[in-house]
Amino acid sequence: MTTFSLSRRALLQASLLGSAATLLPSISFAATMEDWALPVDIEAARLEAEVYTSYGMPATWANYGEVMERMAATYNFTYTHHDTDMSSMEEILKFDAERNNPVGISGDIGILFGPVAEARGVVPNYLPPNADKLPASLKSATGGWVATFTGVPAIIVNTDVVKNVPRSWEDLLKPEYTGLISAVDASGMGGTQMATFIAWAYAFGGSATDLAPGAEFARKLVPQMAGGSSTSLTMERGEVPIQIKYDFNCIAQAAALKEKGINCEVIIPQGTIYAPSAIQVNRYNLEKMNIAKLMLDFVLSDEAQIAFAKFGARPIRWVLGDLELPAEARTSWLPDELYKDVIQVEDWSAIDVSALAQYWVDNVVNG
Repeated sequence: MTTFSLSRRALLQASLLGSAATLLPSISFAATMEDWALPVDIEAARLEAEVYTSYGMPATWANYGEVMERMAATYNFTYTHHDTDMSSMEEILKFDAERNNPVGISGDIGILFGPVAEARGVVPNYLPPNADKLPASLKSATGGWVATFTGVPAIIVNTDVVKNVPRSWEDLLKPEYTGLISAVDASGMGGTQMATFIAWAYAFGGSATDLAPGAEFARKLVPQMAGGSSTSLTMERGEVPIQIKYDFNCIAQAAALKEKGINCEVIIPQGTIYAPSAIQVNRYNLEKMNIAKLMLDFVLSDEAQIAFAKFGARPIRWVLGDLELPAEARTSWLPDELYKDVIQVEDWSAIDVSALAQYWVDNVVNG
């Protein structure tokens, strides 16, 4: 197995797409859209897996590398993984743009973007058997995407630079943090940013359908935000020493920087939320439909859910109380008591991405 990955959130390079397209294996039959209704053909999936192209799900994102390794071992196939980093909306637009020459098989998206993918018509009418483990709001009504694991909007701080660590969302408003906090933009391209906005709404007395308290806080926080990017490098250099990310990314970033002798602390603010991620598969990639179906099912297996947990991402079935995790799968987790006040949003399907993005523009950017 070989994995190729550009950094997550990097722009798509046309030259990479061209080379990836030439690697697609030939399939001995011509699949049709109607074939999405058929069960997985495992033998066909083994052939299709030889070159696996994804968007926004590199090996290092929530442990997708191990997920793919476990799937290959379970079904006895070999593969080469190519990934290009994108935001949720970029993935959907890419699936749509390449409909006549499909390359991507799957992509990791924030759960808010599942209905967007459905409306755009880029996901198939296929739900895998393991989708039965999820409630209706955590999977597509018609098919093509399922929730996988959860991220909790959190704060990571370079404590070598910031000695007085902020302990809450409200603490970030203190003048001493001006220009030190990573920017948040919930205008519609990425799930992490939008989930953070929703978390602020809950933290200050609102909800997913009452965003006004979150917008009020965001307007105050915007002047505090740094101009630099939210990366490990800017954290390491102390250029943006306070960053807002999902907890599992904070945990991984802190561990990597510790190996370089840089000290960080991860804060789970009161009033934050469990924000599920999901995996979508490309309706137009008929030549890869069997490995797509297999992936859509496998991410909800015990093996894949444990792999996500090992990275620090709390798997969706565990959050739902449907999975017992071995102790070794939780070694990178923060203490459970830090999560005692984390909120579960009751119905993600009730949140409209376009409306939320427009609310941010109207009430934060132009507010």
